[in-house]
Amino acid sequence: MLYVITGPPASGKSTWIEAHAKPTDVVIDLDRITGALTGPGAPAWSQHPLHLRVAHRARYAAMDEAFQLLDQLDVYLIHTMPNARAMAKYKRLKARIVVVDPGRDIVMQRIKAMRAPEMERVATRWYNARRRLPQQAMPQASRTW
Repeated sequence: MLYVITGPPASGKSTWIEAHAKPTDVVIDLDRITGALTGPGAPAWSQHPLHLRVAHRARYAAMDEAFQLLDQLDVYLIHTMPNARAMAKYKRLKARIVVVDPGRDIVMQRIKAMRAPEMERVATRWYNARRRLPQQAMPQASRTW
């Protein structure tokens, strides 16, 4: 099964995965990949653009391989703002879309406390894009965790 975890920065997507994924599952998280590809002491959430460039390539390769193994294992993929093309692919793969959103105020507080200031723009874009969706098209936010 493919689980696509979406939500604004600092919403708790990684925490949701930690609460649900098993050690035998595959987790594709750009922050984790970037951390694995950078030297000791590199910032966890404010990565250098060149590090992100390398990590994005590794993420795409991991996705391609993991999607071929969905009949054998569960895959958890963090995708903050999937576009229509990505959503169509996830639908073809029968993915479960999980939206993690504790609310704009909490997200902005977390960003101020823990993230780079440019993440505020990403969160604002995420919320603006959600506002433009028709209500019935909005996936139900996960709250059972």
